[in-house]
Amino acid sequence: MTLSHPRSHPVAPAPAGVSARPAAVPDFRRLWAADTVSQAGTAVTLLALPLVAIGTLRATPFQAGLLVTCEYLAFLLVGLPAGAWVDRSRHRRVMVAGDLGRAVLLGSVPVAALLGVLTLPQLYGVAFGLSLCTVFFDVAAQSVLPRLVDGERLEEANVRLETTRSLVQAAGPGVGGVLLAVVAAPVALAFDACSYLASALLLARVRRADTGPAAEDVRGPGPGTAGRGDGLRAEIGAGLRFVFGHPRLRAVTLAAALSNFCGTIGAAMLMVLLAGELGLSPLWCGLVFTAEAVGGLLGGLFTARLAARFGTGRAMCGSVLLSGVLWLAAVPSFHADWRFAVGVALQGLGWAAFMPFRIGAVTLRQRLSPPELLGRVTATVRFVVWGAMPVGALVGGLLGESFGARAALWAGAVAELLAVLPLLPLLRSRWPDDGT
Repeated sequence: MTLSHPRSHPVAPAPAGVSARPAAVPDFRRLWAADTVSQAGTAVTLLALPLVAIGTLRATPFQAGLLVTCEYLAFLLVGLPAGAWVDRSRHRRVMVAGDLGRAVLLGSVPVAALLGVLTLPQLYGVAFGLSLCTVFFDVAAQSVLPRLVDGERLEEANVRLETTRSLVQAAGPGVGGVLLAVVAAPVALAFDACSYLASALLLARVRRADTGPAAEDVRGPGPGTAGRGDGLRAEIGAGLRFVFGHPRLRAVTLAAALSNFCGTIGAAMLMVLLAGELGLSPLWCGLVFTAEAVGGLLGGLFTARLAARFGTGRAMCGSVLLSGVLWLAAVPSFHADWRFAVGVALQGLGWAAFMPFRIGAVTLRQRLSPPELLGRVTATVRFVVWGAMPVGALVGGLLGESFGARAALWAGAVAELLAVLPLLPLLRSRWPDDGT
């Protein structure tokens, strides 16, 4: 499959009246604020949801892995058509509906717990429903951003979003650990439900994003795209052809998929090891996520400088390799003694090292994709990259059930070093045709 050279699909210029600086765009500020509020609640859920399964409902390692599988399953099941559906929809409405759906789902957990009817099947249903809402929300959000911010400032906007997320997530797990020491884990999920309601209210004020279905209706389909009359299958095919026909997008997508698959093998068992086998309190468990967020914050601050100094290709390749080494070194340090501090530090450093790849991958996709295809391209990437996670979580649960949680962590960390392989052909100092 071949596609036109990326320079034949330039990113659309900013609409009239939009400042080149992301922070000066009112609609971007609202999107930024909504994301920050929802991330604050999500940071609590990151800790609370597995503790509900492990602590309250006494889930086995396999059951805990199955919960993580459900958290990402929708990306595998509806990830591809989601992009075509979002491209046909008003993006703001999709995002608001996603926030409201997540608020209702999370709110059902404390209600069921208070009534004494909470079960693991309900948690699985809530986790799957959250992933379903997140699929559509995330595709719409990434398709919206280039409409709000000048194409030349996309990397700065993505850095702002990722840095703020890391900052909020740095405090969130710590606050969540304190909250969980005071109230039961199911009740703590009500905090996240409220955060999604607040996010929906902020997104309702974003106007520019609600510009209607894809601009193909007015301009006609762009090169390499499918018209809406060609049907859903043709539209999905256009996204697949663009991603896998472009050497850089294909390499970055495969690297991210490998990293997510292998990383989720261990991540699915991390809370089983910490809270289950080691018996650590929610506060101590939260420190791991806090370290990851702090590391992500630091890594986000240096991403643009590293790309400018070493080139995008080298920065992304080094990012994947170094983060994998650091995460591998963290595995033997997770014990209920002084070694735990070393493991937490290495986990955070791993995320700091990974951020140049994470931010660079999103920016590259937004720059290279034609505006009318961005939803489908985003959905295709999410299908491959996030779709690998439920499979990894299931593998992690099976390994944890058979050999123990720590063995699953070792397996995932060793295998994650392979994620650098798809990027090796792209090792060079500069990528001149994508603006870096």
